[in-house]
Amino acid sequence: MHRGRLAIAIAINLLTALLPAAAQDSSAPYDEDAALRQSQAAIGRTLSEHTLLNRSGEPLSLAQFRGRPLVVSMIFTSCGHICPMLTQHLGEVAEIAREALGEDSFSVATVGFDTIVDTPERMTRFAADSGVDDRNWHFLSADPSTIHALSRELGFSYFALPKGFDHITQTTVVDAGGRIYRQVYGQRFETTALVEPLKELVFDSPRDAGLVEQWVDRLQLFCTVYDPNSGRYRFDNSIFISIAVGLMCLGAIAFFILYHWRDAR
Repeated sequence: MHRGRLAIAIAINLLTALLPAAAQDSSAPYDEDAALRQSQAAIGRTLSEHTLLNRSGEPLSLAQFRGRPLVVSMIFTSCGHICPMLTQHLGEVAEIAREALGEDSFSVATVGFDTIVDTPERMTRFAADSGVDDRNWHFLSADPSTIHALSRELGFSYFALPKGFDHITQTTVVDAGGRIYRQVYGQRFETTALVEPLKELVFDSPRDAGLVEQWVDRLQLFCTVYDPNSGRYRFDNSIFISIAVGLMCLGAIAFFILYHWRDAR
């Protein structure tokens, strides 16, 4: 009798360990408003130095991303629609961001939250199917306890369903210190929704630089603007033209005043 109870307890514990720890009760309805509140509450929170696995199965700590902004997207590889579309769109926007901000200006991490299925091998296949070819983009997997802790810190919520998951479609922007800076929602979001916060973090973050470098960063922050016609960012030099015209006008006014002042004397 005792052996039977022990076997049942072991089986229950094993099943619990295998199930995605962060997934909530599938019988509970997905509350979009509650998920959004949880997501927004995560802004300002600093991520712990969780250790995950890269596509080669080697450990990679989130601490290794410190020093530059990080974009985090949580998906499950068996998703047939939303997750692939989100990843492909994120790739398009990330390419535009790199053109404007620099090739190595930020990193991207796609994390598989279905811990049973999303192995390093599956994450590798998902990256290939999504057409991602970016040396600064990492596809990561982890054990249930790590996914549970990371998803809670990110404010990412999902619910297990009989055939997959229901989850908030969220992309998180993290600053160079590991602090959550912005949440972006939707599988196809506006380009500026992601690039603008990245631009702020890249060009407006304090760093060890001389006065000239700081002025260059400021100019890039204000002069790198989105062109809706091309769907790309460009460096807008009209501010320099405006400054030059303004200085010329001030010079002309000063000359006029000085000329008439001397003539009056």
